[in-house]
Amino acid sequence: MEILRSLGIRGGIYRLIRYRMGAGRPGVQRRDSMSEGLQTCYRYLNETGRSFAAIIQTLDGELRDAVCICYVIIRALDTVEDDMTISLETKIPVLRNFHTFLYDPEWRFTESKDKCKRLLEDFPTISREFRNLATVYQEVIADTCRKIGAGLAKFLEKKIESLEDWDEYGHYASGLVEIVFSHLFSASKLEDTIVSQDTRLSSSMGLLLQKTNIIRDYLEDQLVGREFWPKEVWSKYAMKLSDFSDPENIVPAAQCLNELITNALQHVPGSFTFLSQHKNQSVFNFFAVPFVMAIATLGACYNNQQVFKGVVKIRRDQVMTLMKDATNLQATKAIVLQYVEEIHHKIPPSDPSSCETQQVILSIRKLCVSSESSASRHLYSGIYISRAMLLAAVGCLYLYAAWKV
Repeated sequence: MEILRSLGIRGGIYRLIRYRMGAGRPGVQRRDSMSEGLQTCYRYLNETGRSFAAIIQTLDGELRDAVCICYVIIRALDTVEDDMTISLETKIPVLRNFHTFLYDPEWRFTESKDKCKRLLEDFPTISREFRNLATVYQEVIADTCRKIGAGLAKFLEKKIESLEDWDEYGHYASGLVEIVFSHLFSASKLEDTIVSQDTRLSSSMGLLLQKTNIIRDYLEDQLVGREFWPKEVWSKYAMKLSDFSDPENIVPAAQCLNELITNALQHVPGSFTFLSQHKNQSVFNFFAVPFVMAIATLGACYNNQQVFKGVVKIRRDQVMTLMKDATNLQATKAIVLQYVEEIHHKIPPSDPSSCETQQVILSIRKLCVSSESSASRHLYSGIYISRAMLLAAVGCLYLYAAWKV
């Protein structure tokens, strides 16, 4: 593996090879040194985190365990909010007091019917591993759970009416998650303190991810009675948000969809600035991969009627390519540029938000174009180096064959 690094094959490709070979997976590499409870937390991470789990498991040192436990805890908190079978009378106090349960060895919740209910039923295992973390990690995670729980409880009693509400909800649901991760990275000393100081930027990244999920999950949320699209936008196109699932309303539904995607794309510049602050390779990948996956998802959803009929997902091979390529800021900008250009080509001329979408894309293009040129120079340079290495190798084989003769 040192040969790969010395040849400049860093970040994505190297880590992808590690995934294939099992490195970075606690069950393969660190099982003997892990407690049974910590192994359980990683199992829950792999069951609920999907591709995100692989990114967490490439983090360096003790930070990996702290982020794993943090993710599983927030996932359990999120499960309480998501489960529509739990009454508000039960749900709201649980959300508001969730941070205190981290210090209660006996607390568990057995009333959930959600697919992630095991996280709540086995919460004593998770909370025990939380209490085994360094105090600095515990304080950051507990304080964030307090804020998230209070925010989510607020929006159980309040509908998302305006775009300001949409931003506020997104801050509680995902912005604070990006902030807590930034604080953990700073606390670990893998990143400078500046990473955790400008919470506006980390929240911007979180808003982009959360809005992407909300946009993509329209039908899933409708089927269980959840509504997260802001009324300020959808009311311009329908009497009720559920009207978009009617095939007769597919044109206004797509127009509303496009306006929301345009709003989400406005968080891209702040996300670029946020990514530029991270110097540690594993931490950069941690944030960059979900970011480009969100952009790819927005590209797939834009003006796509399938959002109202089923699930729109990016292909698995596409996910692997994004994980492989998003290893530095220049490459990440090149990826984003590719998808926003795809959106640009799909803008319907008659779309009410077409002008705004074009303006947002133009601003993103300006941020990316110089980086794209730089990335292209690096790419061509790499091609020439590879050709030179190939010629050198062929030459060596020729000389060896001649010597054998």
